[in-house]
Amino acid sequence: MSLQKYILILIMLASNITGQAQTKKPEVKKDKDVINLVNPSFEDYPHVGQKGGLTISGWYDCGRELFPSETPPDVQPSIDPSSPFFGVNTRPYDGRTYVGMVVRDNDSWESLSQRLSSPLVAGKCYDFSVYLCRSESYMSATSTNDQTILPFTTPIQLRVWGGSSFCNKMELLHSTSSVSNTTWAKYQMRFEPKQNINYIMLEAFYKTPVLFPYNGNILMDNASAIVEVNCKTPLPVKEKKDIAEVKPKPVQDKPVNTKTNNNTRQDSGNSFSKLNAKDLKTGQTIRIDKLYFAADSSIIDPKSYSAIDEIHSFMSDNPNIVVEIGGHTNDVPDNVYCDRLSEARAKAVYDYLILKGISAERLQYKGYGKRMPVTTNKTTDGRRRNQRVEIKILSLNG
Repeated sequence: MSLQKYILILIMLASNITGQAQTKKPEVKKDKDVINLVNPSFEDYPHVGQKGGLTISGWYDCGRELFPSETPPDVQPSIDPSSPFFGVNTRPYDGRTYVGMVVRDNDSWESLSQRLSSPLVAGKCYDFSVYLCRSESYMSATSTNDQTILPFTTPIQLRVWGGSSFCNKMELLHSTSSVSNTTWAKYQMRFEPKQNINYIMLEAFYKTPVLFPYNGNILMDNASAIVEVNCKTPLPVKEKKDIAEVKPKPVQDKPVNTKTNNNTRQDSGNSFSKLNAKDLKTGQTIRIDKLYFAADSSIIDPKSYSAIDEIHSFMSDNPNIVVEIGGHTNDVPDNVYCDRLSEARAKAVYDYLILKGISAERLQYKGYGKRMPVTTNKTTDGRRRNQRVEIKILSLNG
């Protein structure tokens, strides 16, 4: 081989190596995992847990499996400040609602679970926080003594479990100290799982060790995302130093990003405050005016309470009338979503009226989804008007 050809080959090889180096993609450093919980602030319409009833949006009630005769956790506070559920009147730390959980002297307790969007990986570390407190007043009963109302005020703990399915206690990730503070405090936690974790469970439990079960409560709000951290990094604030009582964030009265149910269908032509029972007919429908829900939610905005209070007054003044509360949506989402949302909103009004004292025998609720529009869904105004809640007169004679 001639020297000239040898030099040419070396030049070609060098050029190829350089080209490969230039086209090689730089390594991208992966960010730390951030696992966001569904409904971390426990937002829902306020309601007392009922046996066999639904629990909080986004969360699974573990008590339905462990203690089927007991009720699920409660969504606090009451929609009527003058008549709080079980005497609990603590203001939310974040949003409009929070969850109340109890332990009972019959050796049963409450807990909530949900699937994580991505697993906690064995050997890694994660930080998590949640605001906790205890209500000084929490009156309730257990299934073994339904006739006797007892105080549930003894301090208890929050335990956080990791598992491979809903309510599976595969590994205890953290247990707080006894929560005795009566205003909100932030509790910091560090998870160091020894196994891969796909589900998390938040469990109310007795202060351990305990010889005999007792009645106690814990309130929970504003849970954080679960964030991967360096295991050598200390917690931002140690739990024992983080029990300083904090003031709750002010609740905004103005609806944020809400969808309205300003209905146009009102066969009677009058609002409830002006209705005369003598002018009504069976099968007649009346819209609920000025009824607002949070977007894509069944949470009633407090500005709507006066409108529903008119229905309450009307039902109280006319004790023989039986009605159906019907929920309707526009046609944007799919049928399954529309049916679920419309029924949840109708039930929210139903629950409000029952909590205000109207007998359940005089109320029914139903979700019609998008099947009964009153106008076109092709315009923004039309879709808004189709998304409504109506009252239908089922009987005038009880």
